[in-house]
Amino acid sequence: GSEIIKKVIANPRTPKVAYPQNGIGNGLSVFSQMIVENLGSKIFYISLGGFDTHARQATGHANLMSTLSTGIASFMADLKEEDRDKDVMVMVFSEFGRRVYENGSQGTDHGAASSMFFAGGSVKGGLYGGYPDLGDLDQGDLKYNVDFRDCYATVLANWLGTDPDRVIPGHKGRTAFL
Repeated sequence: GSEIIKKVIANPRTPKVAYPQNGIGNGLSVFSQMIVENLGSKIFYISLGGFDTHARQATGHANLMSTLSTGIASFMADLKEEDRDKDVMVMVFSEFGRRVYENGSQGTDHGAASSMFFAGGSVKGGLYGGYPDLGDLDQGDLKYNVDFRDCYATVLANWLGTDPDRVIPGHKGRTAFL
């Protein structure tokens, strides 16, 4: 796989849209080329760090979300121009949620519930679950109303075509975004 990536980087295609000039934009541009050229990969993974915002969160978090959203928007627009947007699903997740209340340094500490984002030509957009009840917290944390394993099981069964029980034993939940 690394040889394929080296060849793509050495011979980049001209994308149909402009990508942001940052790590996410550059990485998604490479992924797009690999998809358009049918180079065989079925799963791609990219990471954007910096979300562990315990201090001065408002500006930093807004900048990170802008970086993420402009990168994904370029990626999806590029694939749509190539008529490949229905072949791709983007799943965005975090390994931790945030607390509801601000700490003493204008940030938030690690919490329980979080959100996931899905994008793609076959994704049924919308809010799944419901808005969290800020009046009903679990020791200061939001209570989740969609189990992340429901989302993973949906991707495994409805997108990757495999039995979720092989990865998440005993978990049968599904979410209707696909």
